[in-house]
Amino acid sequence: MSVQALMDFIDRSPSPYHAAAQAAELLEKAGFSPLTEHQKWELTPGHGYYVTRNQSSLIAFRLPARKPESWRLAAAHSDSPTFAVKNDKLEGDKTYLRLAVEGYGGMNCASWQDRPLTVAGRVLVATETGAESRRVYLDRDLLTIPSLAIHMQRDVNKGHEYNPQRDMQPLYGLMGSKSLTDLLAEELGVEKETLLSWDLVLCPRQKPVLLGAEAELFQAPRIDDLGCAWAGLEGLISAKGQETAGQVYCLFDNEEVGSGTRQGALSTFLPDVLERIACCLSMDAQEKRMALAGSMLLSADNGHAVHPNFGEKSDPANKVYPNRGVVVKYSANQKYTTNALTAGVFKAICQKAGVPVQTFANRADEPGGSTLGNLLGQQVSIPMVDIGMAQLAMHAAVETAGSHDPDYLAQACAAFYESSLSVEGDGRYSF
Repeated sequence: MSVQALMDFIDRSPSPYHAAAQAAELLEKAGFSPLTEHQKWELTPGHGYYVTRNQSSLIAFRLPARKPESWRLAAAHSDSPTFAVKNDKLEGDKTYLRLAVEGYGGMNCASWQDRPLTVAGRVLVATETGAESRRVYLDRDLLTIPSLAIHMQRDVNKGHEYNPQRDMQPLYGLMGSKSLTDLLAEELGVEKETLLSWDLVLCPRQKPVLLGAEAELFQAPRIDDLGCAWAGLEGLISAKGQETAGQVYCLFDNEEVGSGTRQGALSTFLPDVLERIACCLSMDAQEKRMALAGSMLLSADNGHAVHPNFGEKSDPANKVYPNRGVVVKYSANQKYTTNALTAGVFKAICQKAGVPVQTFANRADEPGGSTLGNLLGQQVSIPMVDIGMAQLAMHAAVETAGSHDPDYLAQACAAFYESSLSVEGDGRYSF
């Protein structure tokens, strides 16, 4: 089952930096060659390449045998709601050691309390010639965010408003213990005075597991959106190359905080990559615009499955469930990019590939969240459809989804990459 490969991917990706590195490793094993943005590119038709930005975002592409007439693109994100580590000591009580953290994205705070946590990310280390960024993961049960006993907040089960500065600072140990800086230096094998700065986040220690009488469910941290990140990557790697269509996979950081960063979906990352490809392949201005007009993009981010205890929270006409297929997401206010044209094309491709599809929309009185597509569309004018897996407990420290859905989504992405999709006119496609 592909779910085991996904669970391994999630387990090895405790931060966006690790997720991008895991994607790069899988791409290199599949024959894709690394590129860097600060060096000149020389590209060979029919070959695959990838490039990273900020070590937390990645774009991979497989060139067609001839000059590209269109692009098949899929995008997911590498980040998840968590807590960013600001300092290795929070002033306060003289007995306890706490880290100073700040919320990243919109998380379910209660789910982060009273569970083993640790830290992961990257550290900048001074070297003899300058500075070097190194990934780090302290593979141990290191932290916890203790909740306040019910005896001291008798009404806690009637609802609680979380103050992140008061309620969500993690307990690291007792005074006299080694500092986080000490542990990081030991892990990296350097003197602590060489640690210049870091980008570290908290991560739950729970391993991904299968659940249910028939292992029909799985539970893990960061299913949103590493589930889609893995499926899109698997789809690209397993897909056959095209004669005239280029295949592109995008993994963006910072979706959970609006994507407005150098490495986010609102950045120039994708336009820059497409422009450099066009330059290397001697595509003129008309050819570049023709290729974009003939393209389509899958914006892959998960949707809310009907909750077993709160069924009324779902739109009664658009219910989605685990293991019933890829979710196509609609929003009248364009929080999702799906329209009749893009949904119809995607559904037809899935139908031909034997992949089940289901339709999601929020209740009319629930605004829902946005994702990559409507932001990415401000940078590249390409028809898009929003898709994903149905999951429970989105933005909790640990989430739950169907164990068959990673297979469905990876198969759908591969079929999309391999499709003979062609624009015949405005609103008309052949495939």
